[in-house]
Amino acid sequence: MSDLLATVPEQAPSRGGRRRFARYLGGKVGGGLVSLFLVAVLGFFLFRVIPGDPVRTMTRGAPVSEQQIQVLRERFGLDQPLWKQFLDFLGNLLRGDLGTSYTYSRPVGDLIVERIGPTVLLVGTATALAVVLGLWIGSRAAWRHGSAFDKTSTSVALTLWSVPTFWLGLIVLMAFGVGVGPIPGLFPVGGISSPDTPPEFLPQLLDVAHHLVLPALTMVAVIYAEYLMVMRSSLLEEMGEDYLTTARAKGLREDLVRRRHAVPNAMLPTVTLIFLRLGLVVGGAITVETVFSWPGLGLLTFEALRVPDLPLLQGIFIVLAGSVVVMNVLAELLYRVLDPRVRES
Repeated sequence: MSDLLATVPEQAPSRGGRRRFARYLGGKVGGGLVSLFLVAVLGFFLFRVIPGDPVRTMTRGAPVSEQQIQVLRERFGLDQPLWKQFLDFLGNLLRGDLGTSYTYSRPVGDLIVERIGPTVLLVGTATALAVVLGLWIGSRAAWRHGSAFDKTSTSVALTLWSVPTFWLGLIVLMAFGVGVGPIPGLFPVGGISSPDTPPEFLPQLLDVAHHLVLPALTMVAVIYAEYLMVMRSSLLEEMGEDYLTTARAKGLREDLVRRRHAVPNAMLPTVTLIFLRLGLVVGGAITVETVFSWPGLGLLTFEALRVPDLPLLQGIFIVLAGSVVVMNVLAELLYRVLDPRVRES
């Protein structure tokens, strides 16, 4: 009996911790579901305010009568009241149906699945490189605060961050993609592969990697400053903490103090930023993909905006915004795992 009573105080905190985690998980997941519903509502009404008539844009230059235009409106459901279109949209969305593209006359879901691979490849690669580069430079810039390295790296990062992406893409394209006279360019100027590449796996892989260099370089140059500045700021806040003084008093070298103690704690504020950027991976970069004719979701969005192709725009928006919501929820859960202060709150 005494043994049983002795175990009760140890089990109670465990049950209480599980209850707190269940409430925390339920709150975050519930908030995520509400956000997804608001994304669906916004995705429907947002693109209804875009100027232009989709039917007349699609038939521009073609000899069509008003009766034929009305038939197209009925076919696409544009003759229905707005509230009826919205209810139909929600019903189809709950069944996993994103509608049919006006331009391609194909299911929106199929188009997104086809284009999401190139986008994940491009933006995922650029994000991974930007995270590594930004965190590495940011930690060293903070550790050498006020030095020439700190000032130079921060200035370069902020300058590239402020440059318009499309302009930087054109500069990179002209510098490394366009040849001068008889001298060919170093890298392809567009697309994801060359039609004359042998069908074997290794030649195809090298060809895609060759095409990937310039768009990925452009994206890395623009976004790595985010991680550099967050890491630098977080590490500067940690540098005056007592645990670093204790680590130095134990005789650890400065490099070990930074790598083993300061950087892991300074990494916590960057978790949310990294996960949000991962959520944006499926959204692509419209400007970069358009400049380099990269066949991803960004280029597909640009093509859909010209009509405007409402079902296609709605589908891409929902996939993009929904992925950000999901990644934000995952970031909140991971933050609880990494930071014990969140677990105890």
